[in-house]
Amino acid sequence: MRGIDEKSWDNWFSLCNQNYPDYEVLFGVTDKDDPAIVLLEKLVEIFTDRVKYYSDLVPLGVNLKDSNLSYLLEKSQHEILIFADGDIKVSPEYIRLLTAPLKNHQVGAVTCAYIVRSPNSLIAALASFGRCFDFLPSVLIARAIDFGLRFAIGVTIATSKSTLLESGSLQTSRIGSDYNLGKRIALAGYQIYLSPYVLDWNPGSEGIGQLYARELRWARTIRYNRGSIYYGMIFCYGTVFCLPLLILSGFTSWAVAICLTVILVRYAQVLVSIFCMKSPKLLLWLWALPLRDLLSLVIWVIGGFGKRIYWSGRFLSVEGDGLISQWE
Repeated sequence: MRGIDEKSWDNWFSLCNQNYPDYEVLFGVTDKDDPAIVLLEKLVEIFTDRVKYYSDLVPLGVNLKDSNLSYLLEKSQHEILIFADGDIKVSPEYIRLLTAPLKNHQVGAVTCAYIVRSPNSLIAALASFGRCFDFLPSVLIARAIDFGLRFAIGVTIATSKSTLLESGSLQTSRIGSDYNLGKRIALAGYQIYLSPYVLDWNPGSEGIGQLYARELRWARTIRYNRGSIYYGMIFCYGTVFCLPLLILSGFTSWAVAICLTVILVRYAQVLVSIFCMKSPKLLLWLWALPLRDLLSLVIWVIGGFGKRIYWSGRFLSVEGDGLISQWE
């Protein structure tokens, strides 16, 4: 956990209120003065035998998320683990749905997609568009190209202590540690299972600057982890190239036909994504799709070079193979 917003209580309460017979919820906070601690103390009072939190956790590496998880891993009492981000709200069946596929011993990890189903602002809609229309279809394409998922999605990863140990455990000096953990579990001979359960994500009341910084970090993470495949993503931004094509061609009939086809295909793909994700409220924001596509192209271009990222209030430097260090 780091900080709070207007939905933190509902999100964290949902993690503690599960229809599951025997489980524990462990929260980790780096800063002993983090405002999250006030809410965590209330959760401990309500769920005395189930919830614990640990604060003032001295960083074990530059990746503070995996540093916190390393402390919690030592404290955990069960073989089955679920690593979860604090900005999601889950159903009472969350643990059942996530752990069920692990009964198949060939499955080493279970992971989930996530979107904002009911955005209440333009920024939240743009964030949800990026997840629903671009990221999740890309995950499915990667699964097809790689003949199985070779990475995990950090918002939720369910696995076991034995699988984690066999795969090299957590790494506290790497960006994209969720991707890397899933990759190592796959290399150990296990399957990564993409759950059909799609999580409700809450990015909070963020501004365009925060959205840009987060997605630029993701873009550079993809570049360092996927290599040259990153640059092949240029073919994903056809709608943005339509206007310059029309201008340069003088609005010739063939250029108009190509652009109309590209735009129709894009909106068809978007509609399929909306209904597959059961997110009809995103239809109200479809007017902002050109803004999303333009923003995605800008982030992709800038993410194609440079190594500085902004994460958890710090500027970090990404080196080869996704290793990170403090930005000098």
